[in-house]
Amino acid sequence: MFVINGLVFALGTLTLAVSPATVSSPVLLAEVPILIVGLALILGANALLLRRSLAPLDALTTLMERVDLLRAGDRLTDSGNGDLTRLIDTFNGMLDRLEAERSASSAHALAAQEGERKRIARELHDEIGQSLTVVLLSLKHTLGRAPAELRPELLAVQETVRGSLDEVRQVARRLRPGVLEDLGLQSALSALTNDLAEAGGVEVTRTIDPDLPEMSDEVELVLYRIAQEGLTNVARHAQAGHVRLSLRAEAGGLVLRVTDDGRGGARPDGAGVRGMRERALLIGARLTVTSPPGEGTDVRLVVPARALADPAERS
Repeated sequence: MFVINGLVFALGTLTLAVSPATVSSPVLLAEVPILIVGLALILGANALLLRRSLAPLDALTTLMERVDLLRAGDRLTDSGNGDLTRLIDTFNGMLDRLEAERSASSAHALAAQEGERKRIARELHDEIGQSLTVVLLSLKHTLGRAPAELRPELLAVQETVRGSLDEVRQVARRLRPGVLEDLGLQSALSALTNDLAEAGGVEVTRTIDPDLPEMSDEVELVLYRIAQEGLTNVARHAQAGHVRLSLRAEAGGLVLRVTDDGRGGARPDGAGVRGMRERALLIGARLTVTSPPGEGTDVRLVVPARALADPAERS
């Protein structure tokens, strides 16, 4: 700013020195318009140059207003000039550090969450599931010796226990995707859509490319959890009649979509959407959720090719 002001006033002084214009003392009335025009030109040139020089600050302010650590990669490309270059570079560097710290903390939190899910699922299966199985066997043994008038009640209790055992197994399967570990991502996604279809009320269409590129276990888990969250939201909130899940390979990467024809209006700051964004951030993927009221919801996850490798290779 000092250089710009100095150049403008130096140019004005030089123009005054070489021009035939003179200023009387006292100033004559005919000389006033010339002074006003000269002052206006100097102020106009100074304002124009300062505005062009400080334009990157407007872009920096806009970036500050829209920055979201769950949407990685939003940076200011105009580096400005002079001291603004250092300011913009420092701000971009701060965003890099914040995103790295957010990603690391999210990774630790989600890893702990997955570990806790596995522990709870194992306890449900090994302890509660086995206890209910023992109860079923005891009821079966008791039925053979019970009086005829008590058998209908014992049969009803047996069916209740069997239903509880099935629910426990379903909860354990949702907490710990054993089918993902044993049979792979395609079978796990098929199981998710089958569970939703069997629950009733929703028609499910599934499209999964048979030849998907190789991906790390971390990417498979993120894809599975986001698909699971999307389908769960459809079952609980969407009031939809049809849902479509697709997983396609595009341009060396992957695109996962969960769309429905429900009521829409999903909150972008809701816990479910934020959880999906945090998982997407772990593998460098981009998640977009489009949900206009009354027009359904479209969850789209784009996983770039570089994100399919193991974490050590990506780093």
